[in-house]
Amino acid sequence: MKIFEHEYPSNRASRHPADPSAAPETDGDVLIIGDVLIIGGGINGCGIARDLAGRGWRVILCEKDDLAAHTSSSSTKLIHGGLRYLEYYEFSLVRKALQEREVLLKSAPHIMSPLRFVMPHDPSMRPAWMIRIGLFLYDHLARREVLPGSRSIDLRKHPAGEPLKSAFKRGFVYSDGWVDDARLVVLNALDARQRGAEVLTRTRCVSAQRSADQWTAVLEGPEGQRTVRARAVVNAAGPWAEAFLRGVARSAHDEALATRHLRLVKGSHIVVPRVFVHDHAYIFQNPDKRIIFAIPYQDDFTLIGTTDIELAGDDPGAARIGDDEIDYLCTQASRYFEKPIRPSDVVWTYSGVRPLLDDASGDPSAVTRDYLLEPNTAAAPLLSVWGGKITTFRKLAEDAADEVGRMLGDAREPWTEGAFLAGGDLSAWIGPTSRTSRPDEDFERFVAEVQKRYPWLDTGIARRPARAYGARITEVVGDARSMDDLGPAVAPGLHERELRYLQKEEWARSGDDVLWRRSKLGLRYTRAEREQVDAWMRAHETGQEEVGSAVT
Repeated sequence: MKIFEHEYPSNRASRHPADPSAAPETDGDVLIIGDVLIIGGGINGCGIARDLAGRGWRVILCEKDDLAAHTSSSSTKLIHGGLRYLEYYEFSLVRKALQEREVLLKSAPHIMSPLRFVMPHDPSMRPAWMIRIGLFLYDHLARREVLPGSRSIDLRKHPAGEPLKSAFKRGFVYSDGWVDDARLVVLNALDARQRGAEVLTRTRCVSAQRSADQWTAVLEGPEGQRTVRARAVVNAAGPWAEAFLRGVARSAHDEALATRHLRLVKGSHIVVPRVFVHDHAYIFQNPDKRIIFAIPYQDDFTLIGTTDIELAGDDPGAARIGDDEIDYLCTQASRYFEKPIRPSDVVWTYSGVRPLLDDASGDPSAVTRDYLLEPNTAAAPLLSVWGGKITTFRKLAEDAADEVGRMLGDAREPWTEGAFLAGGDLSAWIGPTSRTSRPDEDFERFVAEVQKRYPWLDTGIARRPARAYGARITEVVGDARSMDDLGPAVAPGLHERELRYLQKEEWARSGDDVLWRRSKLGLRYTRAEREQVDAWMRAHETGQEEVGSAVT
C-alpha cells in the first residue's frame, strides 16, 4: 500500500497531521491522507479548495467529470448583483453580490470586465418610477470604485436604440460585469493546486464512510482506485449534493445525513450571430414578469438567456434545451429587436441546472439564489453547500473555509479578498495599478504589451490567449520566437504547444474540454476541425500516433 501525504512549507503545514499508522488496509491501493476532502469541481468546490489550501489545510478535491463540466460553465456569464431579486426583497443577497462585483473584477481582469446594461422601458411591464427606485438601490447598496452608476437614456439618440423597435424610446443604463465562467473555475483550481491542493478530475467518489473522527472515501478515476482519509468532508456537488448525502456518504450509526431537499431548475441559453455592434448588453422585461439578457459574446455572437424550467428526470447531467425554450427566448428577444430572432438563427445552445434550496415557492424564478452552508459535527465534520450563484462564490468559499476551521477547532485567517486569481496580476506587464483603475483598461494595456513582446502574433491571434491566460501567457507561449515555434496548427489558431499546456496544466483531456470550456473555439470551427482537435487530444492522451494531418 502506497501512502501519499501532501507536503507544505513548514509555516503553512497543517497543525493536525493525520497518522498514517492508523490507515486501513486497502489491498495495494493508494491512500491519500489530508485534512479536507471536497466533493465537486464546480465554482464552489474549486473556490473552497483554493481558500482552504491558502490557509494551509491539506486539501483533496475530486470531480467526477471535467472541471466546470456542468452548472458552472452554463451560467449567463455575468458578475452581477441580480437587479430582479430586489422585487423579491432579497436585499441581503443583492448587497452581498454587489459587494463582490468589484472584488472579482479586480482579481482577474483577463477573464472579467465591466459591462453596461440597457433596459428599454416598456410601460406595460413596470412603471418608470419603480425602475428608478430599483436602480437607485442597486447603485447604493454597496460601494462602487470602478463601475459607473445608472442613468436614463433616449433610445432615439443612443447607439443602443438602433437595433430596437422604434416603439422603445426611453431606457435606463446601469453597470454589472461579464465573466468567462468555465475559466473562472479553472483559475481557482490552478491557484488551489499551486497552494498544495490535490485536484483529481474524472474521479468519482463511490463511497464515503464516516466515523467519529475521520472520513474514509474510495475514489475511482483514470489511475484506478484510491482511498482517501480526511478529517472533514465538504459536499460541494451542486445538483448532486443531495444525492451524495443519500447514496454515497455513510455513517457508522446510519443517521440521516440529508436533511434538506434541492429544487433543480434548468436554465437554458441560445447563441446567435451578432445582433448589434455596440458594446452594451440588454436586459429585457417579459410579460411573464421574468427577464432575459442579450449579451455581446465572443465578438461575433449574441448570447440570449435564460429560462427557468423545473428539471424533469433524475440526471442533472442530461439536461438539454427544449424546443419550447428556444421558442421562448426567440419570441421574447423579438419583442424588442427590430430584426426578429428565429430558431433557425441559433448556432449553439447550452443548459445548466441550478441547485436551489426548495423553499416551497411555486415560481422557479422566485426561489432564492442565496447559499446556505450546513455544518454537521455529530461525528467527523461534514459541511454541505446548498445553492449559491457564481457572483458570490468567493464569499461562499471564505465562509465555508471559516466554518471548516471552526469544525476542526483551528480557525485560520481569510486571505482571498484582494488576492489575484491565476494570471490576474498584470503588474509585471503594465506596472502597478491603483485601487480605482478600470480592469478593462488594464487589460487593454496588457494586450498592447503582449503584442510588443511577441510581435509575430498578430492582433487577432494575440488577444485570445491574452484573454484566456492573462499573465500566464508566458507559460503557454514559452520561448517561442515565431508561429512555427508554437508547433503545427491542429485547427486554425490552435497550436500543439497550447494543447500540450492545457493537458499538462489545466486538466484538459478531450476536445470538448478545450473547445467549450477552456475556450469557446468550438463556436468558430467546423465539425471536421472540432473532430481534429478531439482526435489530437485522444491520441496524445493515450500515446498513440497523431491522427490525421495538421491544419495549416
